[in-house]
Amino acid sequence: MGGFRRIALIGKLPSAGIAADVLPAVRELTNYFRSRGCEVLVEQHTAQALGVRGADYEALGQGSDLAVVVGGDGAMLAAARNLVRHHVPVVGVNQGRVGFMTDIAQTDMKSGIGAILDGKGTLEERTLLDAEILRGGAAVLRTIALNEAVLGKGAEARLIEFEVSLDGEYLYTLRADGLIVATPTGSTAYAMSAQGPILHPAVPAFALVPLNPHTLSARPVSVSDRSAIEIKLLRGVDVRAHFDGFSLTDMAEGDRLVLKRSADTVRLVHPPGYRYFATLREKLRWSEVLDKGRE
Repeated sequence: MGGFRRIALIGKLPSAGIAADVLPAVRELTNYFRSRGCEVLVEQHTAQALGVRGADYEALGQGSDLAVVVGGDGAMLAAARNLVRHHVPVVGVNQGRVGFMTDIAQTDMKSGIGAILDGKGTLEERTLLDAEILRGGAAVLRTIALNEAVLGKGAEARLIEFEVSLDGEYLYTLRADGLIVATPTGSTAYAMSAQGPILHPAVPAFALVPLNPHTLSARPVSVSDRSAIEIKLLRGVDVRAHFDGFSLTDMAEGDRLVLKRSADTVRLVHPPGYRYFATLREKLRWSEVLDKGRE
């Protein structure tokens, strides 16, 4: 794949502006793209930090055919969520901590990005969740999630009680700190830290992962991504739902969180040599664990 001539360039956004270590990489990439004859559109907050003209996500989506994100998985999530309706492919240069989604190391960014511009990259589509919160039959929120949707307690240190059903069939009622519904992409994020399964991106499934359930029998369950998942809040104080850590909504008793596979997908571009399990081995240090076991 190739033919990328209009590039959207997006930098990592911490809470207090663009991270200083991102700016040199963004400048270097801007110059590199222009040397390759590409048009460069810089995301508006990134551009403000650079002192150049910028564009909002609507303009990026309409005016680019590849988005390059310099940062970590959080920056990739934000960019992917904002660009998904425009079907713009996204590739990441890793400046985060782990970076399951940001494939290209900063030291290799020009060679990796150059190979993609030369048509040597591969395109992969990742599943999204469509999320809706219903209150009294009316929708109070509609959003999407690439990693996960989470129902959880807020500041109150009390268990919440909720009921889960699949395609209208009752599954269980649970008292817990909450529940994660993760996509395969999100299975290596929050869900993994809660002992959920790792789902290969090609597996058509979602993982339901309880958070600190008040029972020994509650276990993570993988379900078909064609299922409609409904979570009804039965009891709870200061209960919230959030999606990829971005959309945060208070929920009241009786509210229903409905989750389905989205018709849209996030399009990730990988550099030559990308392998999913090689990424897991590196990020999760499986080889190090094995080597220590042999000592």
